[in-house]
Amino acid sequence: MFTWYRELTTRERNTFWGCFAGWAVDAMDAQLFSFVLPILIAAWGMTTAQAGYLATATLLSAAIGGWLCGYLADRFGRARIMQFTILWFCAFTFLAGFAQDFQQLMVLRIMQGLGFGGEWAAGAVLMGEIIRAEHRGKAVGTVQSGFGIGWSAAAILAGIILAHIPEEYGWRALLMIGVLPGFLVLYLRRTIGEPEVYQRTRAAIKATGRAPSLGAIFQPGVLHVTILASLLAFGVVGVGGAIVNWLPTFVKTVRHISPSAAGYYVFLVTGGSFFGFLASAYLSDVLGRRRTFQLFLVCSWLVTIAYMFLPLSGWKLVLMGIPFGFFTIGNYAALGPFFTELFPTAVRGSGQSFAYNFGKATGAVAVSCIGILAQWITLAEAIGLIALLGYSIAIVATLLLPETKGIELTSSLGHADKEEDPSIAVAQRTAPRGA
Repeated sequence: MFTWYRELTTRERNTFWGCFAGWAVDAMDAQLFSFVLPILIAAWGMTTAQAGYLATATLLSAAIGGWLCGYLADRFGRARIMQFTILWFCAFTFLAGFAQDFQQLMVLRIMQGLGFGGEWAAGAVLMGEIIRAEHRGKAVGTVQSGFGIGWSAAAILAGIILAHIPEEYGWRALLMIGVLPGFLVLYLRRTIGEPEVYQRTRAAIKATGRAPSLGAIFQPGVLHVTILASLLAFGVVGVGGAIVNWLPTFVKTVRHISPSAAGYYVFLVTGGSFFGFLASAYLSDVLGRRRTFQLFLVCSWLVTIAYMFLPLSGWKLVLMGIPFGFFTIGNYAALGPFFTELFPTAVRGSGQSFAYNFGKATGAVAVSCIGILAQWITLAEAIGLIALLGYSIAIVATLLLPETKGIELTSSLGHADKEEDPSIAVAQRTAPRGA
């Protein structure tokens, strides 16, 4: 499965490991808060609805920040914006550890979300443009397995810290420790340059003097891709993220597991997600992007229903957590290469980041909906209902989007029609290899 890695150039490998580390840190900082949330519900007397609002505000700010950072990545460079976003969200994760009440934490989480949303977008488009077509799905998808590493690191830290430090101080320590890895990632990013296809496109845009606007992805010729990609992201990122956000609370309040033990349970879920990332990445280059999503989405719903409603406890709960993470989180891996191939180079950053962060934003609504529904029905029923809705919408989106496996990326200016704005012309594409 990994013979392709030996074929990568030094530049491709540097980009691979730099983005891998960045996504691991991104995921770790995000997941640490999911372990903090049930503690704050008890310590500050928050309702499940308030907890949902807190997560919603963070994800909405991540959506806004992601879209803006994607646009800035189109204007000023993928690597440069990626470094800035990492420093930003690590700093505000650290500051959140000093919050004294719900309102202060809300403001700090909103600020943290602005950088959190931009890091994935800049990194994904950077990887997609640098890695060659035949390995794009495997490389970009495998890099996203860094999410599994980050989630696992968060689970281990939560298990250790909450087991040895009183909860009233432990949650602060968990958030503050999230600042440390960011500096290592910034160092790694110094070895990464801008993709050649991006540089050529920027040179052509500069020559014409017609730079795409922030709303270029909503113009004819690109709008239908923006809509469908956003709906796919809702089902994959939004619903998957909403379930993961409520998972520690679910195992504590429904399965009656302590916060420290919940960390180890979630560790197995994220461990399963790591292998899910690898499998999804590999299959996206074998089966194609659409079929891979369809397979994982159907299995995600089935395993979610089983995890929520079967009378699981002890080792049964542990074992079910592995396929739960494998399918529910592992299906993220094919998003990066698919979105890179769907959008033209001139607006790839803003288009890809908008679609992905639309998923996050609507996922934020899903988080709140689960919290609100849980006041009328059981938490398990609320999670299962939202999962069915989101996964069904995502499957419909895959049926309407084109298959892009094996497509080459070139400057988006090369074949623009005379009446078409060359700054948003669809990227030139060759037929998939072997076609």
